[in-house]
Amino acid sequence: MNERCDAVVLAGGAASRMGGVDKPGLTVAGRSLLEHVVSTVRAHAPTAGVVVVGPERERPRARYVREDPPGAGPVPALRTGFARIEAPRVVLLAADLPYLTPDHLVALGEALDGSPKSAGAVLVDEAGREQWLTGVWRTGPLAAALSVYSGRSLYGLLGPLAPAHVAFSTRGRGFDVDTPRDLDRARSDLEGDRRR
Repeated sequence: MNERCDAVVLAGGAASRMGGVDKPGLTVAGRSLLEHVVSTVRAHAPTAGVVVVGPERERPRARYVREDPPGAGPVPALRTGFARIEAPRVVLLAADLPYLTPDHLVALGEALDGSPKSAGAVLVDEAGREQWLTGVWRTGPLAAALSVYSGRSLYGLLGPLAPAHVAFSTRGRGFDVDTPRDLDRARSDLEGDRRR
């Protein structure tokens, strides 16, 4: 990525499919899901300011803010976190991405560099689904979109910005943690990697 970036990590959802547990605090391979996401951002962009929208925690080190009211959804959370961004680009991520690597962020930045008219770049899975909470955005167009958007859907906000797509393979295992089965799979995959 040629331009400096900051990051907004959304970590305040209800985790209803996980029984309402503190999903960002769940551990995989010896650290919380949130710690993994923040450390991936820092490995990719060491000077990035990281804003976590969700309950404050001792770890990872980041700037914590809450949307008002808490739990209002991803668009209000993004709006709250984005208000603290200063860099010309923002990495937008969910807190539940145990498979996220710096290489994903490099690919997103390169896609944005290669698409000067695009407002952003997002990962797209094998089924063609945009992963709206795994993307890199130019702050100007995103600020303009946020200033006029009154809906609640990330697709409704980000889809019209026509981001560049970065294909990635989940190898049939998923990419985020939405269910207990996803968590078990991530632990099996990644804790096995750590022991090798």
